[in-house]
Amino acid sequence: MAIGAVRRTAVALAGALGLVASAAGCSMLPGSGSSSSPNLEHPSLRVGYEAQVDVAPLYMAVKNNLFDNAGLKIELVQENNDQDAIKQLQGGQLDIAFATHVSFFKAEAGGAQLELQGEAYQAGTNTMALVTLPSLGYNNPSSKKDPKIAVNAENDLGVLTTKSVLDTAGVQQNKIQFSTVPFNDMITALQNRTVDAAWMVEPFITKAQQQLGATILTDAARGATQEFPMTGYASSKKFADANPNTMAAFRKALQQAQEQASDRLKVQSVLKDYAGVDAGTADLISVGNFPTTLNAVRLQRVADMMETSGMLQNRLDAQSMLPPSQQNS
Repeated sequence: MAIGAVRRTAVALAGALGLVASAAGCSMLPGSGSSSSPNLEHPSLRVGYEAQVDVAPLYMAVKNNLFDNAGLKIELVQENNDQDAIKQLQGGQLDIAFATHVSFFKAEAGGAQLELQGEAYQAGTNTMALVTLPSLGYNNPSSKKDPKIAVNAENDLGVLTTKSVLDTAGVQQNKIQFSTVPFNDMITALQNRTVDAAWMVEPFITKAQQQLGATILTDAARGATQEFPMTGYASSKKFADANPNTMAAFRKALQQAQEQASDRLKVQSVLKDYAGVDAGTADLISVGNFPTTLNAVRLQRVADMMETSGMLQNRLDAQSMLPPSQQNS
């Protein structure tokens, strides 16, 4: 779920954590590489990220030394978009990528051979939504029969969930006109009236409300998409097979951080470090859920909706993408 211009926030994060950004745009987050973890095959990991709410636990794991205590050295690498991140897994530039489950499942259906390493984020109320301006006169999801909707990526989570909620409102899915617009440019697209609404996630929803007086046309997590799994982490299957102890250590540390993220105040605190928002904005942001386990039943909802919508030609078994130790648990 690429954010593009937020790359600048990595500088602020580096300052907050006492890190030094490399010329390649990466931040090295050093763990101790503790000798108490001698069985880690690959203790240094390059992990992709985007500066959005979803990855708050990842940063919490760094700040609270959870990866360090697991003997892992984490290098966070700013992703341009999901597709590029998944390609970097294949090319070895990344060890673990952050992306929407939709992107991972599309790549898997295309032969990418991925293994899921964690669920990052699950939708809560207004954590993803269709946002509009009062001046555009789009006050009800059913009031426009051929709405123009901005999404951040083609045939990704925004398209899938927008089709679902507008279909429920009586809008024919094939009448929806999607336009690909980076999150940071969606406010301009609304101001210029080139779209009727924009599918946004936090913190962009709150920023649009603060800067433009934008309103939420509809929550995109309702009906079939209520509490919908949004994003996660994955490695290549080849890398996971070669480094099972390392992947297990990563999952355990991430799980601990996801548990800590149940405290909303902790999430809001870390958002100020990396998501480009001030304390006042962080306090207003809607926060969803941070799953502590990989749940095949939960993830299958995404794959099945993708098949129904035509994003996948055949049924994808989400459980087959879990680590071997979790496939039949």
